[in-house]
Amino acid sequence: MGSVAQTKSKEPIQATAPKKVSIFGATGSVGCSTISLINERPENFQIEVLTANRNVKKLAEQAISLKARKAVIATTDLYEELKDCLSGTGVEAAAGADALIEAASEPVDWVMSAIVGAAGLAPTLAAIQTGSVVALANKEALVCAGDMMLQNVEKFGATLLPVDSEHNAIFQVLDLEQMDKVERIILTASGGPFLKLSYEEMRNVTLAQTLAHPNWDMGAKISVDSATMMNKGLELIEAVHLFPVGNDDVDIIIHPQSIIHSMVEYGDGSILAQMGAPDMRTPISYALGWPNRHKFKANRLDFGEMSALTFMEPDTSQFPALKLAKFALNTGKSAPTILNAANEVAVGGFLKGQIGFLDIVSIVEETLNCAKFVEFSDISDIYVEDRNGREIASNILRNKCA
Repeated sequence: MGSVAQTKSKEPIQATAPKKVSIFGATGSVGCSTISLINERPENFQIEVLTANRNVKKLAEQAISLKARKAVIATTDLYEELKDCLSGTGVEAAAGADALIEAASEPVDWVMSAIVGAAGLAPTLAAIQTGSVVALANKEALVCAGDMMLQNVEKFGATLLPVDSEHNAIFQVLDLEQMDKVERIILTASGGPFLKLSYEEMRNVTLAQTLAHPNWDMGAKISVDSATMMNKGLELIEAVHLFPVGNDDVDIIIHPQSIIHSMVEYGDGSILAQMGAPDMRTPISYALGWPNRHKFKANRLDFGEMSALTFMEPDTSQFPALKLAKFALNTGKSAPTILNAANEVAVGGFLKGQIGFLDIVSIVEETLNCAKFVEFSDISDIYVEDRNGREIASNILRNKCA
C-alpha cells in the first residue's frame, strides 16, 4: 500500500524563478480553473505545455494568451487546424497520443493532470516518471493503475498531489505522523441532481437534467458520474490508493450542501473537516501553491448566509454504482480497470442518446459479471484489460440499442 501524502513532509521549496507549469486537459473545467488562478499571478508561472482533446480554438487562445511553449491536441486530424491557429505566434503545435506522452515526458516543476478518463493514464505516468510535482485531477489513473502509479512515484521521486476536492480536503487534515490514531476517512458526496428521486423515478430523466448539478460546474462526463454516484465510487478506490488506509477504513456520507469536502476521524473522537465553497479553484490553488499556501481569489464561505448542513447515509439500492465500486475495490486485480472502462463506454452511450440513465450502471454491472479479473505485471496489461472491458461493455450497449 503506497501513500502519496507522505510527500507532505518534504521541506518547502523557496522559488527563485517562475514555476514551470504544464496543464494536460487545459480546456476542461479543471484546466480552465487552473488557468484562471495562474492569470491572477502570471509573473509566478511559466507555461510550458497546454493540451486538449478536440477544442482547437480554445486551446490556441489559451496558448497564445499564456505564451505557452507548446500546445498539443490529442486528435491527429486536427493538427493542421491547430498549426494554422498558432502560425506566427511562436507556440509550437503537436498532435496525437504520442505527442501527449512526449510532452508529459518533458520535466517541469508542476503538472496538472486533468485529462478525463483512462486517456489520461499514459500522460500522467509519463509526468510522474520525470520526478515532477503532479497535481492529479484524473481519478481514473489511480483507479485503473493505482499500485503501478504509486510504485513509479516512489521510484522516480515524484510528488502526487490530489486535486479532487474530497481527496485534497483529506490531504489537508490527515496527520501522517499519527496514522495509527486515524479510525476512518469520510468522503462527502453531494448526492447529485437526483438525490430526492427513487431508483424508478430516475428511469426517464433527461440528459439536461443529469448535467444540471446543483453545486458544481463540471464537464459532461463527470456530471453524469456524479448523478449516478459512480464518481464517488471511483473516489473511494482512489482514496485507498492515495492514503495509507485499508479498504474498510473509508466511508461515504451524503452532504447535499457540498460545504464540508471530506473528514478524518481520529481515535479520540475528534473529526477534522476541511470546509469551503463548492469551487474547484480552492483545491487547485492549494496544489498550485504547495507546499505553501498562496492567496487566490477563490470563493469564500459566508457563514451568516449559510443554510443548515445536513448529512445522510447513501442508499445503494438508489445508487447501485457505489456497491459496484466497492466490489471492484475488494476484488482487486483488473476489476477496477474493468469498472472504469465499462463506465466510460456506458456514459458515452448515454451522452449520445443511445441508452437511458439507468442503463449506465446496468451496463457496468453486466460487464463486471462477464469479465475475468487478472493480475497486472506491467502497464501493457492494464491497457489490455481496459480494451477488454470496453469491448464487453460496447457489446452490451449495442444489444440494448438493438
